Amino acid sequence: MLITKNTNDNELTLAPEGRIDSATAPEFEKELFDSVEGITSLVLDLKGLSYISSAGLRVLLSAQKRMNKQGKMKLINVNEQVNEVLEITGFSEILTIE
Repeated sequence: MLITKNTNDNELTLAPEGRIDSATAPEFEKELFDSVEGITSLVLDLKGLSYISSAGLRVLLSAQKRMNKQGKMKLINVNEQVNEVLEITGFSEILTIE
């Protein structure tokens, strides 16, 4: 999995590419949590994400809880396959998706 990171003042954009599953979720979680100190706006650009498992959903939920304390989080460019997983699991009701 490749993760592109871009910081602009207090906004961080992370763009994972490939799959977030049980094998890659720990790497994604570490990159995310190592990068959000002092960040008030977290944007997850999921354009290049082809699949997300329950392990990836857990990371998204943890990130949302963390950002609720220090700012906001949103998901952008969510493709149909990933969006379907978010809807079926109810995560679309919890997360901000644009």
